[in-house]
Parts: sequence; structure tokens; C-alpha cells
Amino acid sequence: MGIINATPDSFSDGGCFMEPEKAIEHGLRLVEDGADIIDIGGESTRPGADSVSVEEEQARTLPVIAGLLESGCGAQISIDTRKPDVAGAAIKAGATIWNDVTALSYSPESLEAAASFGCDIVLMHAQGDPKTMQDDPHYDDVVEEVYAYLAGRIEACVTAGIDEERLIVDPGIGFGKLLSHNLSLLANLDRFRALGRPVLLGASRKRFIAALDRSGPAKARLGGSLAAALHGLAGGVAIFRVHDVAETRQALAVFSAIRNES
Repeated sequence: MGIINATPDSFSDGGCFMEPEKAIEHGLRLVEDGADIIDIGGESTRPGADSVSVEEEQARTLPVIAGLLESGCGAQISIDTRKPDVAGAAIKAGATIWNDVTALSYSPESLEAAASFGCDIVLMHAQGDPKTMQDDPHYDDVVEEVYAYLAGRIEACVTAGIDEERLIVDPGIGFGKLLSHNLSLLANLDRFRALGRPVLLGASRKRFIAALDRSGPAKARLGGSLAAALHGLAGGVAIFRVHDVAETRQALAVFSAIRNES
């Protein structure tokens, strides 16, 4: 899953792809590099980020979706949003995945809307909202609490009429988590396979990497991003949400080949 942030304030590449033409060009490059899914977001969910209106989010994302599909990109399109109105417009435009960092809890209309869309859904765990989630995150047992939350959201989705086969789970690295919480989740990714749904890992360029090695720009975190991806593959992760598609695919291919020979 390659990332397009059509935002001015995303933590890694905010402002780089605000113009639809640049975002489309970047998306086509990600597909050429081997992305199976392109995840397009029009609202930053980095720590401290402010919300934007439905209209602004749609204006940032819908032209990118249309441009990619008109170009015959060949990848699935995912809309990264909390808002059912944004997701609905994106699905109508041709997206087939709704990637929701609130696991369909942001709006009371989200569950019913998702059931009507008939698309695949990524349910992610986050403690708090982006504006305040890193202020004071606390868990007694982060792995089991995140697991229980995702299990509950799966149940809520099924009750709302969403086909369980359409659900994907994401433990939410960096979303209301301290370094210790992120490391615990990464060390226990195989636990989430017990939910019976594909696991998505979004660790690319996250701040915990700099905390373990050295400070610097987010784009300088490729090594740590690859390490997390390889560990994720060993832990049964099915989908990798990444900024550096070509490098990640190469690392996963080599790792897989070596492991298959052992």
C-alpha cells in the first residue's frame, strides 16, 4: 500500500502532493514501483494535526482518485479518512477500500455508511484523536487492549451488516502510543492474526524509528521502516502501508526468498 498525502501538514511529505497533478504523478510512480494499493488522504492524522472540512478533504482527494483511474493505474484505490461523507464520495469515484484511523467510530453514521458502500474496510486502533493522542497515552497491557478494541470493532461491523470478509485490522503504530507501546505491538504482531482478518502494518517513517536511532527528517527513516516491515512479514502481516514502495518490496522479496530456503 503506497501512500499519497494530499495535505499541507503530514509528518513526512506534507505539502509535496497538494497539487492533483503532482499527486497523480506520484501515485503512478508508486504503482510502477510495485504498489498494489494506493492510499490517498486529504486530512493529516499526525500528532497535533487539526481537522479539515468535508469539502476541503474531498477537494484534495477526489481529483487524485479520478486522475489515477483515468490513467489506468491498475492498483486498488484506498481513501484514508475518518468521515463517511468523504469515504462515500471516494467510493463513488472508484475507490474500493475505506481506511479509517478511528475504526468507524468517528461518526455515528460510519457503520451504516460502510455497510452500504460494500467496500473493504481498514479498522485501525487509536487512543484519542490526532490533536491530543500523544499528550498522555496510557495502557495497562497495550497488546491485549488493542486486541480487545479491534475485536469489538469487528463485532460492531458485523452487527451493522458489514461482511466480515471485507475487514482488515491495523494496530495503529504511533497513534496514541509511546515508544514502549509501539515496540510491544510490533513484538506481538502475530497476536492480531487471531482476530481472523488480514493485518495491516503502518510503521513507515514513524517517529519511533528516530527515537531508537537518531533524530532527523522523516525521509531519513528508511532503514528503520524496512526493519519494521521485515519483522512484520515474519509476524504474518498481510499489507504494508509504506512511503518507499520499491525499497520495501525488494526487502520483502529477499527476506522471503531466504526464509523459504531455510
